[in-house]
Amino acid sequence: KAGVVCTTPPAMHCSGADCQGALIGETGNTTVAGRKFFLDYPCDLKPDEKVVFILNIHGAGSIGNWQRHYFPAMDYKEKYRLVIATPTAATTATMGPGGPGVRMWQAAADDAHLQAITELVFEQFGRRAIKSFWLAGHSQGGMTSHRIVCSDYFKGKVDGLLSLSGGRIGQAQIVPGFGPPQADGTPPAAGPRSFGEGPPQACDFSHIYETGEREIVALPETSPWAAKYACAPRVRRPDVVDEKPGWVYDTARSTYPVWGLRARPGTAQVFVYPKCKDDRLVADVVRLDKGHTEGLEPRVTEDLIRMIVAAPGGKAARGG
Repeated sequence: KAGVVCTTPPAMHCSGADCQGALIGETGNTTVAGRKFFLDYPCDLKPDEKVVFILNIHGAGSIGNWQRHYFPAMDYKEKYRLVIATPTAATTATMGPGGPGVRMWQAAADDAHLQAITELVFEQFGRRAIKSFWLAGHSQGGMTSHRIVCSDYFKGKVDGLLSLSGGRIGQAQIVPGFGPPQADGTPPAAGPRSFGEGPPQACDFSHIYETGEREIVALPETSPWAAKYACAPRVRRPDVVDEKPGWVYDTARSTYPVWGLRARPGTAQVFVYPKCKDDRLVADVVRLDKGHTEGLEPRVTEDLIRMIVAAPGGKAARGG
């Protein structure tokens, strides 16, 4: 599909020391309108088979292949019949006054690219075959997902938004010392921090918020998104225990727990708001003792994917 020779494991998949090398800086295995992006899909896909499409959007300062390993949905593409597109932002900007320029998503430079990728996936796999379509964004990629989910182009296509430390509808307060450590390894200067959830959302979609425990002051016990769909009070599911680490972490800045340490095993708490109108999914996942940049472990990744696959979909197939 789209000129990609399908392989399992996927092409340019790192392992061990490779995840700290040049391989992780790759930006794609195919192109649309001259820009590279990664496309991963089941190698045994049958014609017109139903698939779940995930647009996997990296955070500020990151790149496509790192995001592909931070939230490694590609590892489950056969098992859950996933099509995953992972792009890379085109330009750099600063996160605040006086800050360094980093690669990040900007509407003028990137929105048309995200739309072009979506159209290519619809064309290659068949719009009617898209069982559901989710945005999954880490950090500023999550903020970007919040910004575009109800835009004119995406509101009739996207069924769900997975925010990976990228803002919650009904915000979880960020700790005052959030951010990367300074050059000498000391914490950043304390101050107000937030991940914007964008303007009030005026369209319908399921919403999962995932975060590291060390990033937030506390997880709210209620959700305005759950209230919108008249969900029942939240229920805590069994913890997800991972005995293996994720693939990646911020190798240059792995000494400050809020930002993130080395990738390692862990435990995640899962909260779901049941009995929502139209069967919408509203959920929160907190990875204990984790910060902003440790890559997601295999079992918590799979648990998120199970929720995505089980959630209602069909907007794109209905022609939205």
